[in-house]
Amino acid sequence: MAEKLTFTLSTGGDVVIKLRPDLAPGHVERITTLAKDGFYDGVVFHRVIPGFMAQGGDPTGTGMSGSDLPDLRAEFTEAPHVRGTCSMARTSDPHSANSQFFICFDDARFLDGQYTVWGQVEEGMEHVDALPKGEPVPDPGKIVKATVS
Repeated sequence: MAEKLTFTLSTGGDVVIKLRPDLAPGHVERITTLAKDGFYDGVVFHRVIPGFMAQGGDPTGTGMSGSDLPDLRAEFTEAPHVRGTCSMARTSDPHSANSQFFICFDDARFLDGQYTVWGQVEEGMEHVDALPKGEPVPDPGKIVKATVS
């Protein structure tokens, strides 16, 4: 299985994410499958809250959609939601994660054990920090290209 996911962002650079199949094998498989299929290419970060997180992964850019694949079963752990943590977004149903994810700007430990952590930013967090902010974002930053290595 792939060890790294790279998002090339419209904010000027690459974000390299160490994948964590040891924590969430099903979610890592989903993210890498979608990335390899080009699903994330051109997708925006539709919800970017300073001091909290940047959320993307919805092809409609609204936060209301996902991929055509079935939703995933939760793979909750006690892995901490700290700066650079990559975790899956979901509805109130714990088993509703699909393609949307978020990257934490700062500690969000209140999410620990309730959302599936699947990766950790190793390089390029400054490009996540540079994403336009908003809820929704008026002129959102986007993933230009997602690659798996």
